[in-house]
Amino acid sequence: MMLPTLIGSVRRSFAGSRAITLSMGALAFTFALSRSTTADLPTDRTSGHATRKEWEPPAELRDEKDLEVERDVETWATLINVHTGEAMPLSSGEPSLDRFCDALSDRATASKAPLDPRLLELLRQVALRNPGARIELVSGYRSPKLNEMLRKKGHRVASHSQHSLGHAVDFRIIGLTPAQMKQTILRVGWEGGIGQYDKSSDRFVHADVGPKREWYERGR
Repeated sequence: MMLPTLIGSVRRSFAGSRAITLSMGALAFTFALSRSTTADLPTDRTSGHATRKEWEPPAELRDEKDLEVERDVETWATLINVHTGEAMPLSSGEPSLDRFCDALSDRATASKAPLDPRLLELLRQVALRNPGARIELVSGYRSPKLNEMLRKKGHRVASHSQHSLGHAVDFRIIGLTPAQMKQTILRVGWEGGIGQYDKSSDRFVHADVGPKREWYERGR
């Protein structure tokens, strides 16, 4: 083959290859423009940082803060169990009803029963009228066994005592006479039973949630 003819053939082949290359590039560019670009678009941020719900502490932490507030409440008086020596602060939130029931469980059998919550509320009202008082708890729940034992020892206790129902509490306020303690209970507006025990050896008052009535016992 003559040299000029060979050169011309090479030029035509090169031009054809270049045309094919350009055509393929154009096809790729066209495909890139025509394909969906949804995956490349930024995610919709309509619920992003600017409008997101503000972080709130977990319920456990909120409860803990509430407890801290409750622990800061003012103590009105102190409850003392005369049989065990246990002392409890008395305030708007203390003691809990469960702890109150534990403190006034039966001293002979260690059994306990739910006490009427009105009894604890009565003591709170008494404390409000005697700030800083020492209130001694003499009797709360009394099992039938203990009740019968007291009867056999000559104590004047009812055979079907309100104590055995968890409906009564006996207590005294240090510094007040039984008559003054009774008047305090009356000023609270108590609608249940009130007993005044004015003995030289044991002075206290009884309050129960039974029918409204009053009695007085004086001994040696």
